[in-house]
Amino acid sequence: MSSTQNPTHREAIFNNEVVARFELYNSLFQTLPFYQVKDTGILLPFFSAHCEKGAAQELPPTEIIESFFKKYVPDIDHREQINRLFRFIQYIERQVVLFDAIEDSSFNKITTDQAGTLQGLTQQAAQSDEARRQISDELRAFSLRPVLTAHPTQFYPGTVLGIITDLTEALKTNDLDNINVLLQQLGKTPFLNKKSPTPVDEAVSLVWFLENTFYHAVSAIQAKLTEEFDIQPGDHAVMELGFWPGGDRDGNPNVTTETTREVSSLLRQIIFRCYYRDFRLLKRRITFRGIEDKMAKLYELFYENAFNTHLANPRNIQNELIELLTSVKQTLINTHGGLFADIVDRFIQKVQLFGCYFATLDIRQDSRILRKVVSYCLQQPGLDHGLPDGYIELPEEAKLKALKFKEGNVKIVGDADDMVKDTLNTIRLVKQIQQENGQKGCQRFIISNCQQASDILQLMDLFLWSGWKAEELTIDFMPLFETVNDLEAAAEVMERLYTHEFYQQHLKRRGNFQTIMLGFSDSTKDGGYLMANWSIYKAKVELTAIARKHNVKLAFFDGRGGPPARGGGKTHRFYASMGGEIANEQIQLTIQGQTISSQYGSVETARFNLEQLLSAGVTSALKPKGSDVLTHGQKSLIADMAAESYDRFMALRKHPLFVEYLEKFSPLKLLSKANISSRPTKRNADAPLKLEDLRAISFVTAWSQLKQSIPGFYGVGTALKKMHDNGKWDEVKQLYHTAGFFRTVLDNCMMSMSKSDFRVTAYLGKDERFGAFWKMLKDEFDLTRTLLLELTDTHVLMENAPVDRRSIAVRERIVLPLVITQHYALQLLNKNPDAESIDIYNKLVLRTVYGIVNAGRNLA
Repeated sequence: MSSTQNPTHREAIFNNEVVARFELYNSLFQTLPFYQVKDTGILLPFFSAHCEKGAAQELPPTEIIESFFKKYVPDIDHREQINRLFRFIQYIERQVVLFDAIEDSSFNKITTDQAGTLQGLTQQAAQSDEARRQISDELRAFSLRPVLTAHPTQFYPGTVLGIITDLTEALKTNDLDNINVLLQQLGKTPFLNKKSPTPVDEAVSLVWFLENTFYHAVSAIQAKLTEEFDIQPGDHAVMELGFWPGGDRDGNPNVTTETTREVSSLLRQIIFRCYYRDFRLLKRRITFRGIEDKMAKLYELFYENAFNTHLANPRNIQNELIELLTSVKQTLINTHGGLFADIVDRFIQKVQLFGCYFATLDIRQDSRILRKVVSYCLQQPGLDHGLPDGYIELPEEAKLKALKFKEGNVKIVGDADDMVKDTLNTIRLVKQIQQENGQKGCQRFIISNCQQASDILQLMDLFLWSGWKAEELTIDFMPLFETVNDLEAAAEVMERLYTHEFYQQHLKRRGNFQTIMLGFSDSTKDGGYLMANWSIYKAKVELTAIARKHNVKLAFFDGRGGPPARGGGKTHRFYASMGGEIANEQIQLTIQGQTISSQYGSVETARFNLEQLLSAGVTSALKPKGSDVLTHGQKSLIADMAAESYDRFMALRKHPLFVEYLEKFSPLKLLSKANISSRPTKRNADAPLKLEDLRAISFVTAWSQLKQSIPGFYGVGTALKKMHDNGKWDEVKQLYHTAGFFRTVLDNCMMSMSKSDFRVTAYLGKDERFGAFWKMLKDEFDLTRTLLLELTDTHVLMENAPVDRRSIAVRERIVLPLVITQHYALQLLNKNPDAESIDIYNKLVLRTVYGIVNAGRNLA
């Protein structure tokens, strides 16, 4: 029986394969003396139990910690107590890794249901020739593009990732000796970076996943598609990979033209190393006469491009490789009975899939920076731009009429600021990358904070002023709409573009294809969880209608984070619930942080989750549910709830204690000191903290450290209560049980709430200054939980997803001591200690952040 049909059986497997084995290996792990304090591992279970008991009694963290030391280690001073806490943290961080590895090693045993995978599609296809034809046609119209980003939502260095991989393999066979050695290695391997990573460092970390998981998983899926449905990657790319580190310069001054150059070279080199390893295996099989010269030439090309870091003239040799491999394959068929031709064929598929670039390197920059670059260019003598004086001050309609799109070559003079130089040099570099790695190596430019059509058209002018020709502009210009207001105006912006003659001509040359990026993170910070999801859904409906009106093929690129508050959660269910009103022929989404390691950290999990997304897109097109197209009444109902939720969330944002509460009781102010990202935690880094400058990832991380998950639920309970009080509860129940979009939104909301634990901060309820504010947050949580349980006819959050619920519960139990320790240190900081103690307590807070975030991988 499938796991969908029998969740209780699946939960029993999880308890046996994951929870029981974790307890077994954890007991072994705690006896290893890593840190000079021999009784740390022995004391840790007592510390964990003490924290759990104290949290249950809603005691202040200082009281919990102090009473623990008084009871168990009464003869040490405060400095040694702090030292013990640091040792506990080091153990707990590694307990999280151990649990990750055990969960990953048990993946195939837990995930027995093939529904929603490629195997499920092939089973459907086997039912009849007509079913096979329909699925094949949909696959030929569909494509999936996961885009790896460097946003810091998980903090494992590459050395630890390697240990996790080896430990996972050892755990699959319960290889006790190897597990013991790897646990010792894990205990002695640092988890922290001594300095903040550069963008290139971040790229190197993520390329590890490209090389070790995506290369194998995507190739295997493609081989299956070719075998079952005769879909060749040279004819249609069902899957393509994207990459942001080194190209995403929005708000990150550390990303430069040289960074982009280095990362594009890295991607090229690593894909050739993958090819080289495969080719060495191929050479061991193809030992026949008649193809020695071609095999020697292939070896030379693979080796030179894989290991010569100073290649004189790198060029796109994808077609040359395919021609040589095809010739080898043909010789095998004609002369050697086709022996090993299938292996060569799979190799050809890989070269067709990944070319000389591995993953498309996207460029992203904020529209406000791009406008400054345009202003700079207009001031340079010798550039025949054809624009009138005072162009910058013109209203939008006048700008659209004034643009002339003249080709030129603007000079970058010495007084240009760094952002101007970087933008213009990067535009020139993109052409070079296309020549070296292939057009797909770098062909997408994303304009964040896009507010008007001229933001895109002016960027096109910048390309033309930098040596590009209009007829050879092999770039896809992609607006990114993020805030609630920008989402409202998105359809109007695209209407102006689609009706602009120059843009029409450009789109025609690009296959009449437009990609639009929508951001979940900033919209949630801007308008709250329910309004963000509704605004994006509504924008997708409007943008799809505009595109269809102008015969434009449309793809949405969703900027998603790990937790539901940033667009994460069960993303395949979200895509499966898209109705016919929304373009869904392509699924493009960012994957980052804990999402990468939890869903794509091994070949098995990567393949499963890629297939889930692929199947979701194909199934929603193949068997659209009428209920997924919302009726006018259902839309009105959701809009009413979203508006009520928005008002509640905005009232919270405007509360005079809102920012102060985050600064005082979460690690928000200290996140900038954590060596976890090349990107600043907020815009205008030197200015006082303002909510609008705060990056969404820092905003969500701060609330998750508080164990309050405000961005994932606040306002939802108030919205549901309004429906309940106004006699519309039955309509809302019907909506939840029939509309996939609404159900997914609320299910992901419950996932966020499952990560909350208001017991940790219950002491704040008695605080003279913040007591009422804390109670307001807790009341909304209680209201939301009560009404969601009533709405879903369940008794506990995530009752219908017992394995996920159990996984979250175990992880929360593991990191509870970290949470208590963090709030203990924050309480001490709020008492204004001396300078030396401030430094120690700050370090204690920061050290807890890593483990708490890493343990949240099942938010993805």
